[in-house]
Amino acid sequence: MNGRVETLAEERRHTRMLGAIRPRIPGLAVAAGAVAVAFAVNRALPSLSPLTIAVILGAILGNVGVDLAVLKPGLGYAAKKLLRAGIVLLGLKLAIGDVLHLGGRGLAMVVVIVTITFFGTQLLGRAMGLSKGTSLLVATGFSICGASAVAAMDGVTKNREEEVVTAIALVTMCGSLAIVVLPLLKGPLGLSDAAFGSWVGASVHDVAQVVATASVIGQAALAPAVIVKLTRVVLLAPLVAGMSLWQRRGSARTNQAPGEKRPPIVPLFVVGFLAMVAVRSTGLVLAGVLNVAQTCETVLLAAALFGLGTSVNLKTLFTTGGRAALLGLASWVLIAALAYAGVRLIG
Repeated sequence: MNGRVETLAEERRHTRMLGAIRPRIPGLAVAAGAVAVAFAVNRALPSLSPLTIAVILGAILGNVGVDLAVLKPGLGYAAKKLLRAGIVLLGLKLAIGDVLHLGGRGLAMVVVIVTITFFGTQLLGRAMGLSKGTSLLVATGFSICGASAVAAMDGVTKNREEEVVTAIALVTMCGSLAIVVLPLLKGPLGLSDAAFGSWVGASVHDVAQVVATASVIGQAALAPAVIVKLTRVVLLAPLVAGMSLWQRRGSARTNQAPGEKRPPIVPLFVVGFLAMVAVRSTGLVLAGVLNVAQTCETVLLAAALFGLGTSVNLKTLFTTGGRAALLGLASWVLIAALAYAGVRLIG
């Protein structure tokens, strides 16, 4: 008798699980197709990140007049759950030993640059009349690590899809410009190869953009560029956790709707991110595993950003395009100037 009851209970669980999964399949299938296209375009045009291509594809699909009702459950799942899984895997790029290699002065330089850029960009954005969400996401992307940081911050704050896409577009635009512009400034600014690498790592946004920019000079610039860049990425966790705590306190001060959940003190995906950093720091993870994890991370984030992109209203996005672009350029100049001063100061 007990065995029959357990069997029936198990069947009900399977039925509920299938009932939850089935509506998501169409949207997830379309997202998977978009990710495949994004990777194919990236192979043809390596300067374009798959994440950027994915969000562009999503915005196109969302604005061609197609009814996306059947796709929404899967696209929404990708934009939230797959996003957080991708951020967790991002932690495997980082090893604490590499970060500590910078020394106290180098770490202090990175923290100061990130802090001033983060708060300074928000102040500039509000002064330009941009929304709080746009200012926050642009500040996060430029101060930490581009599209991945924008996506992580969006996971703990309430923003419109247009604000997310704007921030990603700006870090992509300025990061692409950096690949061309910064190597031309190495000589006039009197930087050695190693100092140039540190400058690039401290001022360029996406990890891939840092590698591309430093590689123009060579290995002597690439090694310090990657170490400084990954140190900035480490700061993603405390920055996102701090914003989550700020949101939690804000919701406590306001009248909260019945049944509305307060933001967690430390989001679970941030804990997962830190756990992956700890795993990588053991030195026991094989190179092949790291390569697979990096590919999975990019796939998950690309699917998430495609899902976000489908909700973008391009008409609304274009109304703030000029001011947003000006903010992006101002933030890029700010972090580049701070990074140059920091590199000169610590020698």
